[in-house]
Amino acid sequence: MSSPKKLLLIDVDCGTDDAQAIMMAIASPNVKILGITCVGGNTVLDNVCKNVLRVLKLCNRCDIPVYRGANKAILGDSIHASYFHGVDGLGDVPDPNSPGLEGIQKEHAVDAMRRLISKHPGEIRLVATGPLTNLALAVKMDPTLSEKLKCLYIMGGNMESRGNTSACGEFNFLADPEGAYIVCNEFLCKTYIATWEFACRHKLSWEWYDNWVNKGTKKADFIKKIYAHSLQYSRCEKEVKGMVSGPGFVSCDSYAMAAAIDESIVTDVIECPVTVETSGRFTRGMMVLDMIEVLGKKKKTLVMNKVDIEKFKVLMEASVA
Repeated sequence: MSSPKKLLLIDVDCGTDDAQAIMMAIASPNVKILGITCVGGNTVLDNVCKNVLRVLKLCNRCDIPVYRGANKAILGDSIHASYFHGVDGLGDVPDPNSPGLEGIQKEHAVDAMRRLISKHPGEIRLVATGPLTNLALAVKMDPTLSEKLKCLYIMGGNMESRGNTSACGEFNFLADPEGAYIVCNEFLCKTYIATWEFACRHKLSWEWYDNWVNKGTKKADFIKKIYAHSLQYSRCEKEVKGMVSGPGFVSCDSYAMAAAIDESIVTDVIECPVTVETSGRFTRGMMVLDMIEVLGKKKKTLVMNKVDIEKFKVLMEASVA
């Protein structure tokens, strides 16, 4: 008798690595995706929604409902990563057959998130690969929300004060520091975080990448096209600013997704309370690891530290098969 499928709810700001993470989840036979919620981040919200629909069409999974969420941070101005992901979020690769916004559900993402989690208490794994605005709004509307989750997986933040957007700020957390603060402090369920430095330290070789995107499949061709824009930064001699531990390919969001699909991929964690700095000229958006536990928080977060790279490669390979 087969095991029941893991129920996933995915919250994205669909840039290139979000697209890859969605494809990884779709390719996993032990997973059922209940919905995908969209948040402004890598690109503006309309583009995020279009990009998710585009990925679902590529994978023949237009049956998965997509919900439009928050278009800007809780406080302050929104930031985008068009310089890296392209203005449209997917490398500015033209697609005349891309689906239109009529495929988006009428229900707001935050309402859908609350409804689905309440409908399946203790069963849903929530994977968040963009700014945490939707999650923060949801838990403020229903403070018991996290108690109904099985687990939360986040790509964002940093573990050694290394930034990729500001001196100490990783993009997802810096895009909405207040949202990140709320989630890190008010989601009390088991929580894994794949930080910027963690992702960079588990890069895949460029030789592996070249073999991966040149398999001749429709999905591999898509990945190769959408990543071409960002690779002009990450594959250059010095690599993109803030990259850690030498050359190689890193699809940040895929690490959080891989952990949700198979927790055994995570082989080591730093277990400690965390919070997020919301002020400071250089530290706004920085994740703080309370290693000596002075914050007085009971909940400890599992900050991913090591990963089984061979198992991770298997999931990456399956996503373009």
